[in-house]
Amino acid sequence: MISAEQNDLMTRIGRGTPAGQLLRRYWQPVALADELAGPRPLKPVQLMGQHFVLFRDETGRLGLLDRDCPHRGADLAFGRLENGGIRCAFHGWLFDAHGQCLETPAEPAGSKLCSRIRQAAYPVVEKSGVVFAYIGEGEPPAFPDFDCFVAPDTHTFAFKGLFECNWLQALEVGIDPAHASYLHRFFEDADTSESYGKQFRGASADSSMPITQVLRDYDRPDISVEPTDYGMRLTALRKLSESSTHVRVTNLVFPQAFVIPMSAEMTISQWHVPVDDTHCYWYAIFTSFTGPVDKQQMREQRLKLYELPDYTSRKNKRNNYGFSVEEQLNETYTGMGDDINVHDQWAVESQGPIQDRTREHLGSTDKGIITYRRMLVRAIESSQAGEGAPMLIDAQQATALTGPPSIDGIGEGDTDAYWQGADRERRMKSDWARARLGA
Repeated sequence: MISAEQNDLMTRIGRGTPAGQLLRRYWQPVALADELAGPRPLKPVQLMGQHFVLFRDETGRLGLLDRDCPHRGADLAFGRLENGGIRCAFHGWLFDAHGQCLETPAEPAGSKLCSRIRQAAYPVVEKSGVVFAYIGEGEPPAFPDFDCFVAPDTHTFAFKGLFECNWLQALEVGIDPAHASYLHRFFEDADTSESYGKQFRGASADSSMPITQVLRDYDRPDISVEPTDYGMRLTALRKLSESSTHVRVTNLVFPQAFVIPMSAEMTISQWHVPVDDTHCYWYAIFTSFTGPVDKQQMREQRLKLYELPDYTSRKNKRNNYGFSVEEQLNETYTGMGDDINVHDQWAVESQGPIQDRTREHLGSTDKGIITYRRMLVRAIESSQAGEGAPMLIDAQQATALTGPPSIDGIGEGDTDAYWQGADRERRMKSDWARARLGA
């Protein structure tokens, strides 16, 4: 049983909180690169309760600064991008991407004030269409050589969406293999040839059986959890017959990402990033092992549901997530349409802004959640003691972390041998992944 104090320990992420201190030791997504397109590549961002301004200067260099001008606190998000930095609209003070004050034009000629002024600045880097920031102390960890980071730009697509709840309950959906047979149940199977860009709508690998049929007809998965260097691997087995088993391998990458199969050709790497204690963004990088991603189609599919500029779902708690009684009776388990993210959003937002875990009763299928919470608490305690934590890696360690394998398929015989072989076969057929195998 989780106490209220333990729940707060895991969920609260503001400055000075134990979980907040831990998460600040890792790179965190703060924007899509697409959000800096256009004539004014600047946007305000909020991360773990702190406010920043993200921008790209004339040379293409990224900068992330505290949002309040160090002169008199005016909002730099309304500043002017010019002369190698961002200029505050209040008095014209100019700051570069490193936070150095370059000009204080209202001061007397010859003033040296600007040489003594710095705005807090933070490392930022663009990876596969996502801008990551590091707002902790000391040197940031290296990025692992995971598929989503090493695949060519043509083979990745990034998107995001807002959840109005705490980051932890949003993350925990991704390490709960049992829910898919219910929350994402469809009463009829769609044409799998029309499934591009849609999760749980294609066919399982090595089979023509729709994933929707597997989840619907075989709803008692045998779930196992295995510790790994990057976090943990979850394997969900659904026995289809004496000889065949549906195998779904997913991964938790510490501290708050998971890697799951989307289809036979794509995986999804997804982070749940705290905006504050009661809001979070999911950031996803879709990675293709076959041909280039059709980014236009993927984006158009998602913009039918998500509204810019804040990437809020058009189906949300203010309109009951599009709930339809007729649909729930005849088409889907939830009655909330066929988008998987809407189902997840309802599930986690309905738990409240911060789930009260003192009232929950976990079952045997929640072993991934139980394992992760223990891992999280241990890491928080280690961080508080000034010690290490999982995935605080250096460049040499990063090269040893590849994949991680993420498979949804139907095989015969030894299930571990099946998914390992399926992963290698997929990589051998992929130009960019095969090259990394040295084949």
